[in-house]
Amino acid sequence: MRIFLKGLQFIYSLYAFALFLILMIPVFLWSLLVLPFGAVKGGNLIYKACTVWGDAWFFLIGVHHKNICEAPVEKNKSYIFVANHISYFDIPTIVKTFRKPIRPLGKAETAKVPLFGTIYKNAIVTVDRSSPSNRARSVMLLKSFLQKGLSVLVFPEGTFNQTGNPLKEFYDGAFRIAIETGTPIKPVLFLDAFDRLHYSSIFSLTPGKSRSVFLPEVPVNGLSVNDLSHLKEEVTQIMESSLRRYRASWIKQ
Repeated sequence: MRIFLKGLQFIYSLYAFALFLILMIPVFLWSLLVLPFGAVKGGNLIYKACTVWGDAWFFLIGVHHKNICEAPVEKNKSYIFVANHISYFDIPTIVKTFRKPIRPLGKAETAKVPLFGTIYKNAIVTVDRSSPSNRARSVMLLKSFLQKGLSVLVFPEGTFNQTGNPLKEFYDGAFRIAIETGTPIKPVLFLDAFDRLHYSSIFSLTPGKSRSVFLPEVPVNGLSVNDLSHLKEEVTQIMESSLRRYRASWIKQ
């Protein structure tokens, strides 16, 4: 019976990833058309197309998404959203969670993926942590988007959390940018990505629920870089306690 269920899951995963690619083709063509509009307007148009892609893909693979707002998101306000990172499924969850254009910070390596990579590198800000100059360039791009009234999304853990704890230790970048630009931090939880797609295998995909939780914002008014560690710790504690409250399934200790 277990082998039979594994076989079904493998077939389902192939079906889902085939749909992923097929539905990406019109988004890819659209991105080629709108790129001349520039990094802001063109990027926004690509992001909007990705939300349509996400709606179709989630529906066709049987994943039902719900946004839970413990605190409202002001429509005309810029935020630095910080989210936990536990699965490859976090990436498609972005467009179901954030319904207006934002700029996520993502790994430069993903931009090398055929077809998807073209969309990816024009809808997000890529970061290559192997080079200080490339990291600095990514930070400058994030700041420029914030200055233009957009919000940005950062996964401060950097890589998948495989510790069994609610979160891995955070990098400083998001919190430094928040302080330097005066932009409030808005924590977000991706609760079910781990259950939908385990980080150990791309063939572990399952249908089911998907939830994102918007937590109260953390203001940075009056803070300096000397307060960075305190700000990071405050956000970490807020997110950890909320993940435990929602009984996130990857927590082992």
